[in-house]
Amino acid sequence: MDEENLVTSSSSSSNANPPFEGAWISTYRRLYPRWKSFRDSSQVLIPLTISKVNQFDAARLDVEMAGMLKEQLVKVFSLMKPGLLFQYEPELDAFLEFLIWRFSIWVDKPTPGNALMNLRYRDERAAPIRGKEVRTGLEGPGLTIAQKILYCLGTVGGQYIWAHLQSFSAFRRWGDSEQRPLARRAWVLIQQMEGFYKAASFANLLIFLYTGRYRNLIERVLRARLVYGSPNMNRSVSFEYMNRQLVWNEFSEMLLLLLPLMKSASVKKFLLPFSKDNPTGSSSDDTMCPICQANPTIPFIALPCQHKYCYYCLRTRCAFAPSFRCARCNEPVVAMQRHGIASGKSPKSKPLTLHN
Repeated sequence: MDEENLVTSSSSSSNANPPFEGAWISTYRRLYPRWKSFRDSSQVLIPLTISKVNQFDAARLDVEMAGMLKEQLVKVFSLMKPGLLFQYEPELDAFLEFLIWRFSIWVDKPTPGNALMNLRYRDERAAPIRGKEVRTGLEGPGLTIAQKILYCLGTVGGQYIWAHLQSFSAFRRWGDSEQRPLARRAWVLIQQMEGFYKAASFANLLIFLYTGRYRNLIERVLRARLVYGSPNMNRSVSFEYMNRQLVWNEFSEMLLLLLPLMKSASVKKFLLPFSKDNPTGSSSDDTMCPICQANPTIPFIALPCQHKYCYYCLRTRCAFAPSFRCARCNEPVVAMQRHGIASGKSPKSKPLTLHN
């Protein structure tokens, strides 16, 4: 039986066709894509997403930096003719924007706001994209020289020319109906261009909120995208000022809550020893009217504290405030009497009652 089985197996194997030449090559080509996809699936690919909040914060910080530089520059010319810098304000803004561009983007460095948010510009046209666009977000070269120059012309030069054009057209009154038809058409064209730019900026904002790319139209046209500058970001913004602001806000709210509940007379009496009108500080102050700080022309005394006032000062204060208190001792003033006349000698010496 064993011999018969051996003969049968040998005969069947001899009848099978041997593999053709190059069969292993076709098998390799067929299985290689599967093996490659299996190998790539083991690597986690993280989509490149840049924080939109960081990009907006960077733009705001750049604006604040330009404002601080402008404030310091204005202080330098504070002693010159008033209004001198007002007529050159567009040139001043353009000069400051140019300085920021010159010492940041032109030398392949981030702007102050981008540096605080760990962002930098990269040329999206030369960014490495393999299948899915991703790795760490650090790949890709910076902007080219042409992109840097166009960025300067679009931000610095464009804003300067547009500001001058608007001020010139408004000064020449191109929008008046009495102007020449050519000036009127130019004014309408300027308004249409401004409306189109605002509409395009709004559309770009909606796209940015959805995709997280290109904050403004200039970045979208130049394909200059903000990406992370380093894998680890150290927070450069201190919370010290924020904490101080919160403390003062809570303190002011507490005072606004407590002040209506406190009696002003008791507070004034408590602060009287620390005030400048303290009678113990100098004996010569007793001869002065505490209201007008001058020698009383018609001296009257307040009762019952016996402090001397001008008649008109004391009378007007008592008429204005029925619960008037003495400015020296904080005692309620109920009557007033002519100074230097003994009571009871004449009708004029009787005290004048102020309150019923």
